[in-house]
Amino acid sequence: MSDRKMRLGAFLMSVGHHLAAWRHPEVDPVAALRFDHFARLATSAENAGFDAVFFADNVALPGWSLDVLSAGPQPYYWEPLTLMAALAVQTRRIGLIGTVSTTYLPPYHLARKFASLDHLSGGRVGWNLVTSGSDAEARNFGLDHQLSHAERYARAREYVDVVCGLWDTWDDDAFLFDKEGKRYFDPAKVRRLDHVGKYYSVQGPLQSSRPVQGRPVIVQAGSSDDGQDLAAQSAEVVFTAQQTLDEAKAFYDGLKARARRRGRSPDSLLIMPGVMPFVAESADEAKRKLDRLQALVEPRQALRLLSTFLGVDATGLDLDKPLPDFPATEGWLSRQKLFAELTRRENLTVRGLIDRVVPARGHKVMVGTAAQIADGLQEWFEGGAADGFNILPPTLPAGLDDFNALVIPELRRRGLFRQDYEGSTLRENLGLRRPERRSEAEQQVPIPA
Repeated sequence: MSDRKMRLGAFLMSVGHHLAAWRHPEVDPVAALRFDHFARLATSAENAGFDAVFFADNVALPGWSLDVLSAGPQPYYWEPLTLMAALAVQTRRIGLIGTVSTTYLPPYHLARKFASLDHLSGGRVGWNLVTSGSDAEARNFGLDHQLSHAERYARAREYVDVVCGLWDTWDDDAFLFDKEGKRYFDPAKVRRLDHVGKYYSVQGPLQSSRPVQGRPVIVQAGSSDDGQDLAAQSAEVVFTAQQTLDEAKAFYDGLKARARRRGRSPDSLLIMPGVMPFVAESADEAKRKLDRLQALVEPRQALRLLSTFLGVDATGLDLDKPLPDFPATEGWLSRQKLFAELTRRENLTVRGLIDRVVPARGHKVMVGTAAQIADGLQEWFEGGAADGFNILPPTLPAGLDDFNALVIPELRRRGLFRQDYEGSTLRENLGLRRPERRSEAEQQVPIPA
């Protein structure tokens, strides 16, 4: 029997992932604005043994009118790193993964912030690398429109190289604290980066010492061809949206093969598809949970959600006709492809597509008893389609509480999930090795005495 364990992330967003979560009679919409809501969720996930809590982000309100936006809560009210810093002192073992874009924050800032957070949390931090794909974000940073998809990823590849280089500018044993010798640290064990590339010029070294984990865990969620190339190069965890076992397995095999071609062990890259579980004591009750939320969806809001992912205005589409072919945009290429394939495979109308993607924005939705949800997760996990899952509770806190109370014990009974944390850092709990510091031959230059 394999001792391989399923990895689980708790994707925490507002008061739930379902578009209509805030309208549910048992949901307090004000909770999305309260820190104690997230502290309670993180503690609950830690008590259940989750590897990490995860916070997505972007850097703009969607490009709709304020009147339109007022019809629902904004999912990214909290800046992730600020929230993670507060949660680091509320938790002890669970990982904290936050999203920061490579497009609009200089790499030195990111490297320093995540190094500080890794020390503050005792080595429990992960960086979800994104490239920002909306014109609304671009206009907050002096641009008329977003950079092209290819350029964003070209910049990101260099960006990651700079950030990892900065984290490695200090040796692990650089500090001496030698009062008699008047040496706080060994100058021979600190070096400049002196990076000069196409997009960035960064001298270094970093002000912070080397992170507890060597480097915070690098996470990525892009499933486009460019995104997969970047993940194969640098990611250690990949979040992805997949609808079927066959599609998930093809993605899993393809990305592991890309990593292997780059000289990496496939085990150094964990793939965790997103799953939204509706779980209850009976399958009928679980289905009623889904139906209750679906009945609260306002069609215009659903069309606006579709517009966001398609990168075009879909609000005027005929709900009873198939989704028309749209030209590729510079935005969410992988999600556009997923929606088109789902429409063709199941012969869906726009209304049918909305019904499928509104609950979890293209992620897999599972509905049933604890045993049925565990069956689905186990099939993907043991079938070569996943190393674990990023769990998207439909409402919060109830959706997370239901999963913790019903599914976690079932996974443990089957020997699929940990009984307790294996280590004190996120890397240790994910089974990822601590990286060695880069050598001087890898573009780090000692600082002159």
